Amino acid sequence: MIKQTTEEKIWEIVIYFILIVIAIVTLFPFLYVLLVSVTPTVELPNVSKNILYFPKQVDFTAYNQIFQTDTIPQGFKISLFITVVGTLLSLLITVLTAYPLSRKNLPGREVLLFMIVFTMLFNGGLIPTYLVVKSLRLIDKIWALIIPSLVSAFNLIIIKNYFLTIPDSLEESVKLDGANDFVILFKIMLPLSAPMLATIALFYAVGYWNSFFNAILYINNTRLYPLQVVLRRILFSATGDLILDIETHKASMLAVRMAVIAVTTIPILMVYPFLQKYFTQGILLGSIKE
Repeated sequence: MIKQTTEEKIWEIVIYFILIVIAIVTLFPFLYVLLVSVTPTVELPNVSKNILYFPKQVDFTAYNQIFQTDTIPQGFKISLFITVVGTLLSLLITVLTAYPLSRKNLPGREVLLFMIVFTMLFNGGLIPTYLVVKSLRLIDKIWALIIPSLVSAFNLIIIKNYFLTIPDSLEESVKLDGANDFVILFKIMLPLSAPMLATIALFYAVGYWNSFFNAILYINNTRLYPLQVVLRRILFSATGDLILDIETHKASMLAVRMAVIAVTTIPILMVYPFLQKYFTQGILLGSIKE
């Protein structure tokens, strides 16, 4: 074991100190949201005086209020649907597109790749995209929250590049046994690409969960608003109590807003610990070498 020099130990301490400070700064806003959301109404004036104020009593009235209404649960259902269904469909379509593009003998491969990369630099524009969605009769349909964002060119290129790192000899040996492209993709490529696919799935899931612009653009029916749009309406409205249809004398509107932020943030945060290990290996190409 190599012994660290005094200078290396000092630098290690400095680095750890900086990382701890960054972690505290990053986590503090969320801690503040949680504390305010469970602070009783009578103690809320103390929060404005002391940002590190911890409530003497824990009060879940704000959470009870938002879950007694139909607005938050309905928005949660919509967000959950577009996140789960959208992630599965996006992953499927992206993989089915990336695999043939990773085959060097695909006719017109370079042209197709150029067209995909081009969309990362220039998109079709807001009005043309809206007209396409309208022509597909997706306005005020839940699928308008999924289909326009179905495939990310960035994620597609990551998957394609990962497939390129898998040795051709492995594919050739499987073909000698009579396997076709679908068998190679689903029996060989995907199992070997599990860490990368988990990472891409998380990218898609976070994107769908946090998306609100498509809903603002394509959805007029408030029953189809995802949770992020509901949150935006509450935070930017002076009449958030009317949007939620709650009695603000039972819970302060500030506590209610913080409770909504917490409810919106916690579900997607709970996914990270289960997929954290994949970040260190999912995007690092070349996990298999000849």
